[in-house]
Amino acid sequence: MNLAITWDVTPEIIDGWKTPNLYGLLFVTGLIFAFLVVKRMYKREGMSEDALDKLVIYMVLATIIGARLGHVFFYGPYFDHIDIQGIAQRGYFSHPLDIFKVWEGGLASHGGVLAILIAAYFYSKRVVKKPIVWTLDKLAAPGAIAACFIRLGNLVNSEIVGVPNDKPWAFSFPHYYNDLTHALDPTPRHPAQLYEAIAYLLIFFVMMYLYYKKDLVKIPGRILGWFLILLFSARFFIEFIKIGQAERDAGLFLNTGQWLSIPFVLVGIYLVVRKVKGLNEEKV
Repeated sequence: MNLAITWDVTPEIIDGWKTPNLYGLLFVTGLIFAFLVVKRMYKREGMSEDALDKLVIYMVLATIIGARLGHVFFYGPYFDHIDIQGIAQRGYFSHPLDIFKVWEGGLASHGGVLAILIAAYFYSKRVVKKPIVWTLDKLAAPGAIAACFIRLGNLVNSEIVGVPNDKPWAFSFPHYYNDLTHALDPTPRHPAQLYEAIAYLLIFFVMMYLYYKKDLVKIPGRILGWFLILLFSARFFIEFIKIGQAERDAGLFLNTGQWLSIPFVLVGIYLVVRKVKGLNEEKV
């Protein structure tokens, strides 16, 4: 008896129209929630609205551009070719305009984080005149809630699915296109996108607790460190039950997403354990 949940949801808001779609709506919703969280933090610390407006511009552009380019370079095929299953693959470098088709899906969190780090550096130096960790500590909780909504967008797109699973909570995705079989594949699977969305939501609440209740914001980089450890550890372990997103992942013990997660976790550990000069942590 098949007890799997049938996820017969399409991303279309208007029948026959690719845009606007639910993926884009959820993506924008995540950014709005992130903005509201940062706004509250900036108000608490007496920052100007001008600084907040500029932060929004820096971060929105970095998130979209970085996540898209991360997908293109880390997961997308570069040129048209025939893969090891004999299936024709459309490459981004052969069709560069496809890079701009964000509404079709294809965003990589690792690329987004790297771009946010770069944007935060320039923002911190040019706008608020503060250390980069000051800015990044404010972006931890907003980043987690935004990531939650992005994964919900992946869920409505029936993409980034898990491996087959026969448990009652398995999801059958009638609209999932399996690149290996070159056909729609409704096989019951782990709802990996939902697992990640739930994990990121929990991390969001942890980050808010650390900021408001534990007041770790007084220790530069500490909130960021915990964010990197929790989010990319969750990503690392969930990857074990996900279908590899890159052709080169086939047959590897660790896939691309896991290898990319390890450096972020290590940086997070460093930020958590390091001693901050001139700061008595016992009073925090």
